[in-house]
Amino acid sequence: MPSLKRLLFGRPKDPSDPEVFHKLSLAAFLAWVGMGADGLSSSCYGPDEAYRALQGHEYLAFYLALLMALTVAVIAYAYSLLIEHFPSGGGGYLVSTKLLGAKAGVVSGSALVVDYMLTITVSVASGVDALFSFLPLSWDIYKVPADLTILLVLILLNLRGVKESVKVLLPIFLLFLATHVGLILYGLTSHLWALPAVVRQAHTEMARDSASLGWLVLLMLFLRAYSLGGGTYTGIEAVSNGVTILKEPRVPTAKRTMLYMAVSLAFTAGGILFSYLLWQAKPAAGKTMNAVLLEKVFGAWQWSGHPVGTWLVVLTLLSEGALLFVGAQAGFIDGPRVLANMAVDSWVPHRFAQLSDRLVIKNGILIMGASAAILMLYTRGSVRFLVVLYAINVFVTFSLSQLGMSRFWLGEGRHKSGRWVWHLVVHGVALLFCVAILTITIFEKFHEGAWLTVVITTSLISLCLLVQRHYAEIRREIGKLDSILAEVPASSSTPKAASELDPAQPVAALLVSGYGGLGIHSVLSIQRLFPGYYKNILFISVGVVDSGHFKGADEVVTLHRETEESLRRYVAFANGLGLTAGYRFAIGTDVLEETERLCQEIQREYPRAVFFLGKLIFAKEKLYYRILHNDTAYAVQRRLQFGGLQTVVLPIRMIMN
Repeated sequence: MPSLKRLLFGRPKDPSDPEVFHKLSLAAFLAWVGMGADGLSSSCYGPDEAYRALQGHEYLAFYLALLMALTVAVIAYAYSLLIEHFPSGGGGYLVSTKLLGAKAGVVSGSALVVDYMLTITVSVASGVDALFSFLPLSWDIYKVPADLTILLVLILLNLRGVKESVKVLLPIFLLFLATHVGLILYGLTSHLWALPAVVRQAHTEMARDSASLGWLVLLMLFLRAYSLGGGTYTGIEAVSNGVTILKEPRVPTAKRTMLYMAVSLAFTAGGILFSYLLWQAKPAAGKTMNAVLLEKVFGAWQWSGHPVGTWLVVLTLLSEGALLFVGAQAGFIDGPRVLANMAVDSWVPHRFAQLSDRLVIKNGILIMGASAAILMLYTRGSVRFLVVLYAINVFVTFSLSQLGMSRFWLGEGRHKSGRWVWHLVVHGVALLFCVAILTITIFEKFHEGAWLTVVITTSLISLCLLVQRHYAEIRREIGKLDSILAEVPASSSTPKAASELDPAQPVAALLVSGYGGLGIHSVLSIQRLFPGYYKNILFISVGVVDSGHFKGADEVVTLHRETEESLRRYVAFANGLGLTAGYRFAIGTDVLEETERLCQEIQREYPRAVFFLGKLIFAKEKLYYRILHNDTAYAVQRRLQFGGLQTVVLPIRMIMN
């Protein structure tokens, strides 16, 4: 089994190695592949949905392509400015929490989590649609099984690590760029002669429609198509949310990545949409609009009697489908990161902040993949349905982020920069775009499926509020214990001077975390249960490198220092009780493995050691407690006892309402 795990996920990585952050961080180009691919791949379905909404009024695609490129530029530039303000990561959850408050933060975070689930689902489903565009219609029954297979492969790939997954997918990204840049350049230049006629026709048909339908109806039709193409912009936020995995200096690297993404997305999305118009592409059963366009542009090409055009169409669709799978990476990279940030703030179970031995947020990756699979099965991989859900959630987050930045520059920001007016204008315009797209999409598509994403996101927000309330109640109970036990006076006996523990005597090896009432309660419980037996006590702690600490070598050093300082305070407390005390600690990502390894070493040094650890006990044990509290104590006990180490779990009662 270990060898199979090593084969699938690779060798463990050492979080205490200062070079690990350099090895795992991404330069701007690789970040463009890993996170920007989500934005670029959206050009495969965003323009498609927008153009389909213009049926009978295709000439509006000329103006829509220009507005689409402008929207990409405005939102991307707004997020570049946001990154300057949040150099350690400016994702929607953090921005909303800091600038609008915790409640706005949990709304934004919940919307982002659902958005990244949909990022994975939409990207995989759209990629499979692209691959099936050149296959017979009878093969469509295999689409959903293909969706789920690709999803499983991506989960395994991401459990190996972010940089490894990006490097594997790099050739796909480059092939997509080459084929689609070729498609757009040839598609536009070969019909450049028709551009004046297209512009004249657009003006003529607009005048005709405005006279027959009225300007208001025409405007609503245009805005509807614009909003339904909102999936085009969904990947822009990924860079600001993933700043922590970029190479130093992170802010310039992030801004370069954002520039690469914005230019490539504006060119690709706008160019494809305009090419639909120039080549008069029409929707066809079982085919994406890009597949229709490719057949019109390349389909008739021949060379020495060989159908090179057909081969080029297939190659381009393969690259398109594959890049959409790369685009799913944003969901696997940033979705778990948002969950981890929310776990640190106790909005979701704390286990979502834990890292695997490959230094990835394993639980987050698994929950994102499982949720995407459920959505895939429920929607049967319908991209048209999924894109509506997708656009709503991402624009909730976009709107809150831009609202927070606008509020900041209207308030305290005016006193911090002479360019506050420019910042306010940029974020204000971006806010206007985002709110417009969000409002129109909900209004237009509410009864066609938009209600589902509202229900899912609202349910997640409600769940987060319940989780936060539970953890807050636990903190209050622990706080009461701290206030009582932290002031426990030392025994009347003379405090024990620092000395080495005697290996020949019984040793109580107590596992503790930070210094506080829980650890003190456990020390006193040992003395009460075994009066006068244990004169030697050894405090053990494992500093867990989770997503809150895994942001750089400095954070790991700080964790090392804080863990040791806590243990020294416990030693001083035990000495005050007249006990001989010492400590041991380790730093790692897996608390079970590190604890077992450390305890086995201690057992060899102190043969008469018995291991103790505290466990929160509730008067009424509820099923969801097992999710919110990871039962580490019992898991450690099982491991140590199986390894031949005597282990005792000390109950710590929690009185919950």
